[in-house]
Amino acid sequence: MGKVAWIIFGSVIVVVFGGLIIYSRSANPPIDVSNVDTNTVIAASEQNGNIADHTFGNTDSKVTLVEYGDFQCPSCGGAHPQIKSITEDYKDKVAFIYRNFPLTSLHPNAKAAASAVEAAGLQGKYWDMHNLIFESQSEWGTLSGTARTDQFVSYASQLGLDQAKFTTDLAASGVTKKINFDLALGKKLGVNATPTFYLNGEKLSDEVSSALVQGSTSELTKLIDQKLEN
Repeated sequence: MGKVAWIIFGSVIVVVFGGLIIYSRSANPPIDVSNVDTNTVIAASEQNGNIADHTFGNTDSKVTLVEYGDFQCPSCGGAHPQIKSITEDYKDKVAFIYRNFPLTSLHPNAKAAASAVEAAGLQGKYWDMHNLIFESQSEWGTLSGTARTDQFVSYASQLGLDQAKFTTDLAASGVTKKINFDLALGKKLGVNATPTFYLNGEKLSDEVSSALVQGSTSELTKLIDQKLEN
């Protein structure tokens, strides 16, 4: 191939790859959450796939605990029993919000698991699936493809969900938008690890988060009690 031909070929390659990049960006435009208040319960909108924040407890409380979590993350799984215990004990006093932050480079099944929980939420079983997915990490964590989907569908059946709808909703655009919206919120705050917790907008220290992972609730409940008293 002559010099001129190589130049033409190279130009074509640049145009093609440039087009692919532009198409990719237009197909998945960045989510602008600059004006979103991450410290409040976020209502359903087009941005989040018409899926509002998932809340547990008293949403009128002056104390709000937010978790950015990854369902395949071992540390999130370790903290889950403590968070579940605290939120149940304080359900009349505190609002708890869980937001998706799947670290897919570390946990390849994290986004699929988040989709399963969100799909269950569309049938009114968000927290049931949330808890079940966390509590069964060892069952689905190493699965892939059809085996992983079958496992999630078996959980849906266990919870009495419409299996056909659940399976369809796993890939629904609204579910994908919700997960990506939550990710954008976390990135806005600088979240780079899971679990990351915010109490009334203040990021919990690594010591408090580590204590939760290791099985202790006392550090967090002490902070919650202080917020309730103020």
